[in-house]
Amino acid sequence: MKNAFKRSFSFLFILFAQTNFIKAFKGSSLFLISIFFVACQHDDGTIPPGEDLMNGFWLVADKGWIFEFTDDKDIFYNVNTTGCSIQDDDFNLEDFYGFKVDLVNENELVITSELSDSEVICTRLSDQNPYCLPDQIAATEDPKVNFDHFWNIFNDYYAFFEARNIDWAQYENLRDQVTEDNLYDTLEELVLLLEDEHVGIFDEENDIQIESGYIKLLERLNANLSGDLILENIDDYDTLVNQKVTTIITKYLERNFEIDEKQNILWGLINDNIGYILISTMEGYGTNFSNELTTLNEVLDRMMNDLEASGVSKLIIDIRFNGGGYDTVALNMASRFMDQERISYFKKARLGNDFTENKSFSVEPRGDFQFTEDIILLTSPYTISAAELFALCVKDLPYVTLVGENTSGAFSTILTHVLPNEAVIGLSNEIYSDAQGEVFEIVGIGPENQENQVPFLSSLDFQEGKDSGVERALELLND
Repeated sequence: MKNAFKRSFSFLFILFAQTNFIKAFKGSSLFLISIFFVACQHDDGTIPPGEDLMNGFWLVADKGWIFEFTDDKDIFYNVNTTGCSIQDDDFNLEDFYGFKVDLVNENELVITSELSDSEVICTRLSDQNPYCLPDQIAATEDPKVNFDHFWNIFNDYYAFFEARNIDWAQYENLRDQVTEDNLYDTLEELVLLLEDEHVGIFDEENDIQIESGYIKLLERLNANLSGDLILENIDDYDTLVNQKVTTIITKYLERNFEIDEKQNILWGLINDNIGYILISTMEGYGTNFSNELTTLNEVLDRMMNDLEASGVSKLIIDIRFNGGGYDTVALNMASRFMDQERISYFKKARLGNDFTENKSFSVEPRGDFQFTEDIILLTSPYTISAAELFALCVKDLPYVTLVGENTSGAFSTILTHVLPNEAVIGLSNEIYSDAQGEVFEIVGIGPENQENQVPFLSSLDFQEGKDSGVERALELLND
């Protein structure tokens, strides 16, 4: 049941299950989750004087979340058409340090985090939660009950059945054949059907980890590999990536480069006129949630100062190894390459048979220096989630050209729900589009011109000790 190729988001999935927070799986991945959680605090961390005004039940309709605030403890519920389950029956505000809840009025709460690009709007329910009456809360190992919750969670909240040409209704009757022994085999069949890198199941107690997109990812990564280079597991991938990065450092940077303390961003000069930046992740720059962006921008300031001082007029930005992270990390990075404020993307979430408002998001220049001359952006199938958001923000800049392969095509922040047996479900609930309204879910973002479509991993590159993506970038920049 455990697949042979585990994306790094899998480990964050485990972290989620252990600490009960929602993080940008957006990624996943790394399978990341955009963090929308509850810390009823002012900016200084103090509890508002009117805290009792927040007591009661609060619904986030497009997420299927209900928060119950009381004087004693807070409870987090998940709801779907078939019923209700409890994701966390004892909130501890300290677990959500860095998050804020503003009481707009007696009937509306707004949850914000500097690590998320969106607000979460909570609407007050009546004193008696109609969605989760005591006899409606499911906490059971019964396989048919768990299947019902699983099927309805996707039926209620998944955003891409039509785009993936899947008739979800035809699978509802699988519940009749579900048993204790085959429950996860049945769920795995449906999860793999979606081929969505932001869909997964994690059950720590039963050592179950199912990732929807890993087979497709393996196929794409192996498309230009042969023999002993064929990837079978994450160790194989790490080995090839280490070789590839070593080639870049030795052959193109001649071992002269800078890197941040967490080894997340590497930068240097290929020659007197061309710079190179490798961004390996969109998370993990700070030591905790509260200093993530502060630390990131200190690194970016240092990098951009070096870039400005070097006097280069051309740049390669490499996000081929980037498994994602936080949206706002990606947006802060994109801001360093903006010539002016631009509407960069739109986002909406599934809400019943429709969607929430399609909200626009802009990115403006940030920092003392922005690089706005010729840029080549390198992308790959391993470029996912928040890394894809970075690509979405910069792809249409007049001085940016894409080289490589299409990205993963998994943009949505991962919505998490918990089954009655406490297994964690992740699914895609949001639709991102570019400034012109085009959606790149499933297909990903990549080069428009055939000559700029270059494999991320190829046997020929490893045999010849080169990187075809960097080589093609240099050809374009030297023209």
